[in-house]
Amino acid sequence: MTSAPAIGFDYMPSRWLQRAMLLVAGLAVLAVISCALPLWIRLALTIAVLLATWRTHRQWVASAVMAAGWGMELDWTLHMADHEDVPAELLSFRVLGPFVLLRLRTVGRGVHALLLAPDNSDADIRRRLRMRLATVTPGEALPRL
Repeated sequence: MTSAPAIGFDYMPSRWLQRAMLLVAGLAVLAVISCALPLWIRLALTIAVLLATWRTHRQWVASAVMAAGWGMELDWTLHMADHEDVPAELLSFRVLGPFVLLRLRTVGRGVHALLLAPDNSDADIRRRLRMRLATVTPGEALPRL
């Protein structure tokens, strides 16, 4: 039996996830404004929600990962924004319908979560990833999310 071919893809953060985050933040602000707390507490909570949303949005937009590749075995490589290729280890994954969430750890660069959704990746790439992830045995991969 031959090994599965390598899978490589460009990565950019999902716009759907960013919009969902902005919607949830807007609903949180609306809930805080409409509650019966004193005005100064509502203002402080609103500012906290807006700052947390801004910080998270900024981190997503400035994603350090530009591309990812999965070799013949379980070896992952991440192409970073500074044009360096970094080996990575698959920590966990989750497949939710058309979405594939990967958590990869790199030495010296921490853990990176990559969400592959219909708006930021090709359907064929996601299908091939789902098929290949299904063949990963529990002893080879770390636990799922």
